[in-house]
Amino acid sequence: PDYELCKSGKSQSPIDISAPSRSNLDLLSFHYKDTPLNILNNGHTVQVTYGLGSFINLDGEYYNLLQFHFHGPSEHTVNGKPTPMEVHLVHKNTQGGLAVVSVMMTTGKEHAAIEKIWSSIPAKVWGKVNNEKVSVNGTQLLPESRSYYHYPGSLTTPPCSEGVRWYVMQVPIEVSKDQIAKFKSVIGFNARPVQELNGRKVQENN
Repeated sequence: PDYELCKSGKSQSPIDISAPSRSNLDLLSFHYKDTPLNILNNGHTVQVTYGLGSFINLDGEYYNLLQFHFHGPSEHTVNGKPTPMEVHLVHKNTQGGLAVVSVMMTTGKEHAAIEKIWSSIPAKVWGKVNNEKVSVNGTQLLPESRSYYHYPGSLTTPPCSEGVRWYVMQVPIEVSKDQIAKFKSVIGFNARPVQELNGRKVQENN
């Protein structure tokens, strides 16, 4: 019963992004600091917990960066096409509202920040690594272009809570074949299928 929304919800994520409407949405304002490498393998994904003091500014409201985690293949698709992986940067405001910035990941050159994380992935479920000597920065997971798609959605894992503000970056980042294979070898397939739009509008900011 606690997960009923996963079946009955009308604003579920992920979605296929096609024919978005152009809008004069503001650019996202990122304010990410370095954080010590704090990794959890929870059996469903690889999650990096973020320290205090990093946030995005949405319409003058601060959403603090809590963690980022990975999916393979991508959960969102664009015109029906997935990418090999996707990273979700999860933010929360003081009222408990959630905003997720999503970045698609395509096959290409090795990604230095991903390699730093991958080299410390715990192999066992519920394994943790906390290395104060190594730092990461969420900015390194963002493409140079700040163009994005925006829509109202949900968490993609139970309890599938709705009211989540989604910002899917239009330009992907590159990771190597070996990096994709490493994630699959530890986690395997962990993407939820795309959900019905049910009349929701998808906007793009350019």
